[in-house]
Amino acid sequence: MNELFNRIEKQNLWKKNITLKRNEYLKVAGTVETNLFYILAGSLKISIMNNDEEHIVRLGYKNNFITALDSFITEKPSVFYIQAIKKTELKVISKKTYLEFINQSAENKKLWDALLQSLLVQQLEREIDILINSPKERYLRVLLRSPQLFQEVPNKYIASYLRMSPETLSRLKKS
Repeated sequence: MNELFNRIEKQNLWKKNITLKRNEYLKVAGTVETNLFYILAGSLKISIMNNDEEHIVRLGYKNNFITALDSFITEKPSVFYIQAIKKTELKVISKKTYLEFINQSAENKKLWDALLQSLLVQQLEREIDILINSPKERYLRVLLRSPQLFQEVPNKYIASYLRMSPETLSRLKKS
């Protein structure tokens, strides 16, 4: 991810920088995503709503790329909401500019492929965690994969992401 960011930065391809206030939405369900974002500071949650209940499916924080990937790829409306957990600063690159950049070289294409593969593996690991692992195993696996998450994101959002109560997460962190 760092290499991809550095290459975009070097070519000065960012369209703009934006700042979101705490709880402000970057994206709402039902809209098409035409940008890719890089988080400079702060944190965001990607969620879906089901019967007025929020389900957090991904968390993003400093030095991560983030977008409503379903919509970014298909150019159809997304089912996801992306909301700032705290004040968040982002760099923005349009899909058109990004795809032109990716297609400039085989190396850029490899970086994009590596990013997509990493996201796919992370999603598969998350699905396995939620389906078969105990809360303690889910916590330990996420701690191992993303220790920075616990420094950047408040516990209540991590607990939701891990499909457990904040109290359960607190007990696991203490043990």
